[in-house]
Amino acid sequence: MLRVYFTSEDLARVRVAPGPDHLWEIANSVQTLQRRDGERVFGTWRHWARPRLSGSRALLAGLLPPRGYSPDFLTPTSGDRTSLQATLDVLMSTPRPRLRTDLSQLAASPRLPGWVHSLAAGDTDALRRLGAALHTYQLEAIAPYWPRVHAHVDADRAVRLYTLLDRGTEGLLAGLGPQFRWRPPVLEVAYPVDQELHLRGRGLVLQPSFFCWPAPTTLADDALPPVLVYPIHHAADWAGAAPGEHPPHGTGPLGPLLGHTRAGLLRAALTGCSTVEAARLLRVTHPAVSQHANVLRAAGLITTVRTGGRSFHLATTEGRALLAAEGRPESP
Repeated sequence: MLRVYFTSEDLARVRVAPGPDHLWEIANSVQTLQRRDGERVFGTWRHWARPRLSGSRALLAGLLPPRGYSPDFLTPTSGDRTSLQATLDVLMSTPRPRLRTDLSQLAASPRLPGWVHSLAAGDTDALRRLGAALHTYQLEAIAPYWPRVHAHVDADRAVRLYTLLDRGTEGLLAGLGPQFRWRPPVLEVAYPVDQELHLRGRGLVLQPSFFCWPAPTTLADDALPPVLVYPIHHAADWAGAAPGEHPPHGTGPLGPLLGHTRAGLLRAALTGCSTVEAARLLRVTHPAVSQHANVLRAAGLITTVRTGGRSFHLATTEGRALLAAEGRPESP
């Protein structure tokens, strides 16, 4: 079990990360790809990704085993988080003492690649090799699915922010899911090992992760800026068709996407709404909202998160683009 100790100052400094973190998604997906559980959630993605991966997977698997310790420096907490290249730049500038400390904890693993000894010494070529492997893996395994990843994380974040508004910080912590138990001033988290995290006034970043599975995770070094990465809820059909696969013209899910009610639901989902809120706004029944949401979701225009017996709908990147195009003036 992981025990996170809060002070009153920490409770005032809890925040939900603004979106998915590139390096956490890479690290978690490399680990998830090596596991056999979670097939219902990740089976389609695994079958799609495995034959498309080059040597990057084998290189990263040694550093990111499916269970146990993984080096903290692979998921830095500082610097610009807005792009993959920005996060890679931070990783590539990791101080040698940090490399040596993190990789020494991994040294007992029999799967550790031989080149990691050069990496631990801060060898420039080894760091470049790692950076290239991370970049290649992201392009091959994650980039084609990134809009779906982003949409699901955005939806989870919206749910957390609604909970924060309704129930405050302690309600947010208490409502993170069955793997969490809030016993003030301690957050208990289901975890594969016993670990304690004392926040000491630094606050906590809650990082929703698409590929985190099956348990939440955090950094091993208590001295690093505190972050708690947790698995989001996945719709059973999140994978859908593989990237690049589209239904024949005229038979796709956009065909029935007509009418004021669906358009109104899509507009409401732009800022996020529950089924109850949408029914009240659109003056229709809850089953009607669910039916229209099914069509929008199948078209990839919204995503739905179910938590605490409530369904919460949020427009995807494609849905927001459609709404933006609706408001553009026609070309002469």
